[in-house]
Amino acid sequence: SRSDDFTVAMETVTAWAWGPLSFLTFLAFLRHHPARYVLQLVVSLGQLYGDVLYFATEARAGWIHSDPRPFYFWGYFVGLNGVWVLVPSLLLLDACHQLATAQRGHDRPRHKAH
Repeated sequence: SRSDDFTVAMETVTAWAWGPLSFLTFLAFLRHHPARYVLQLVVSLGQLYGDVLYFATEARAGWIHSDPRPFYFWGYFVGLNGVWVLVPSLLLLDACHQLATAQRGHDRPRHKAH
């Protein structure tokens, strides 16, 4: 059987990039590393990009790889796979909020002591 080139390429990136980066992000949060929200943003954006490609590829193919019965399509395909869109979206928003808050604090004028 022939492998789906897209799936092989996507899962290769997942295994070699997003997996290790996710672990690095986890460690960064445990250690309160200053780059933790940057890592969270990068990993979440990468996950969302993969999700968009996954759903878009399936939509362009006419949903041929999903079960057409409503319960399976909406419950399994959309619902369970939707978690992989929802969680990274929330983490992306959180990272943006945290980084914007930090930048706002950094940009605040500092008063010099006389």
